[in-house]
Amino acid sequence: MTLGELWASGGVWVAALALSVGLGAVLVPWVLRRSEGEADAEATAARVLAGGTGIGLFERAGVTLSILAGFPEGVAVVVAVKGLGRVYELRERPAARERFVVGTLASVVWAGLCGLLGRAVIYLIVVGIG
Repeated sequence: MTLGELWASGGVWVAALALSVGLGAVLVPWVLRRSEGEADAEATAARVLAGGTGIGLFERAGVTLSILAGFPEGVAVVVAVKGLGRVYELRERPAARERFVVGTLASVVWAGLCGLLGRAVIYLIVVGIG
């Protein structure tokens, strides 16, 4: 890999991470708003899942970085750690459980797509288009 390819690959890593975390911070709440039925359930779930926005940022960063690094098993680690951290909060609140599952799924899918897109672009940079 040449120095130019190395710099370009680094730029792709930064861009994929910024896209995953930045746009994901808008996309995931949008998906959650579309999936919730009652205003009451939303208020309860929001209280129960305090700090979820910050955790989601780290979740998307972890998923994207693990895919970019060629370690897709890291996605399972990220999801497992997140689930273990919330298990006691979610045990008795069905509205919060649904919000947790929908938010995690939207977050992981978005971050995974950003990571895969980044890997594809890096492949094209290193191997070439033609």
